[in-house]
Amino acid sequence: MKLLKQVAFWLTLGIVFIFFMFPLYWILISSFKTRADVVSTTPTYLPYIEFQPTFNNYTDVLIGGSQESGDGSTVTASADVSEFRDRLINSIIITGASTLLAVLVGTLTAYAVSRFTIPLEDDFMFFVLSTRMLPPIVVLIPIFVLFSDLGLRDSYHGIIILYTAFNLPFVVWIMKGFFDEIPKEYEEAAMLDGYSRFQAIYKIVLPEAIPAMAATAVFSIIVSWNEFVLANFLNRDAASTVPPFLNSIIGVGAVEWGRLAAASVVYVIPVIIFTFIVRNHLLRGVTFGAVRR
Repeated sequence: MKLLKQVAFWLTLGIVFIFFMFPLYWILISSFKTRADVVSTTPTYLPYIEFQPTFNNYTDVLIGGSQESGDGSTVTASADVSEFRDRLINSIIITGASTLLAVLVGTLTAYAVSRFTIPLEDDFMFFVLSTRMLPPIVVLIPIFVLFSDLGLRDSYHGIIILYTAFNLPFVVWIMKGFFDEIPKEYEEAAMLDGYSRFQAIYKIVLPEAIPAMAATAVFSIIVSWNEFVLANFLNRDAASTVPPFLNSIIGVGAVEWGRLAAASVVYVIPVIIFTFIVRNHLLRGVTFGAVRR
């Protein structure tokens, strides 16, 4: 009976794993297929066995050029494909800057709320959280009008400020919970030894809060990295990011699914790398305060 339960558990786990990972695997192998293989009515799953992989899609996306369709013809890469690198750089700059600002400002705000007495603190925190309850599409029109009047459309600083504002409530709410778990006695002991408030924060509190900041940064990066609606309407030219750009990767007369898959694979790599770098802090950050001593 025990063996049967273990078999059922691992079988169920395997089915769930395949269910969630298969779309990612399909995108990955599609990025190595020719146009003929991608649109073929007979699906192929195994490279080198069922189809011959090619790197032309990645060459077209990262360098630009043309792609062999597999039947001897050539599909001319549109100008949009050659601009993918610029859009990727824009996404890195905008996401990195907005995440850095949101985590920095949000951490200091959360510390102040956690350590000092604020009138109507619960109402203030609810107001902070309520700003994230509305989807971006609801506030799109007033933001569009405001950005047009202030000349912030199609600019780096405009979308950076906007993403920072959207991530800030989340950072404040999460970081306050982490600061509440750090005893105030740490800072009080440091200030008794002659440290100023800022020195105590920098040398005592922030090292303890690094895992929480890393975890919060990952979630903020994901939000900014994947945001589509605001970027599509506000930044469509010079400072355009990748999400609204992906649907424009087309060839002559048909959607270039191979190039689209290759661009998607390249696009997720920076987030995977950052998450891998902070993985140790991330695990501790998301479980901080779960076990009380």
